[in-house]
Amino acid sequence: MFGRKSTNTSFSTGSTTLVSKSTEVIGDIHFSGNLMVEGRVKGNIRVSEEHDGQARIMETGFVEGDIRVPTLVINGTINGDVYSDKHIELAAKAVINGNVHYALIEVVKGAQVNGNLVFTDPAAERPAATLLESTQVTAEENTTVYSADVQLVNTPK
Repeated sequence: MFGRKSTNTSFSTGSTTLVSKSTEVIGDIHFSGNLMVEGRVKGNIRVSEEHDGQARIMETGFVEGDIRVPTLVINGTINGDVYSDKHIELAAKAVINGNVHYALIEVVKGAQVNGNLVFTDPAAERPAATLLESTQVTAEENTTVYSADVQLVNTPK
């Protein structure tokens, strides 16, 4: 009707994984399909390679780690960075203590982001090298070992 926002709340195809209110997961979660978090997760959450997925962090949900999911709805608390290359919705009780990397974002009144909002253009071509987060380079010379951490970043053209 007039003045009422229509939202698509359907899940993506595939199975649904639930972390219930009374559950705490310690470790990373790799999933395909749908993920609903009502409990606690101490670890990173990401969609398995070559799969599309959607995650929902419910009002009672708490995640301590990074989240990398194409479509994401948050209404709980996240202590870590959030990466979404399709759509992210921050509901009224969402609290994010970290940076939000997004292509399309909806923020409802009351949501909190204690970090930066970083726009990521999904149409921009990403060089293959940016898929590596970091690597270590080591060189040996006369039994002395030199090492350096190398950070590859995507710079604007």
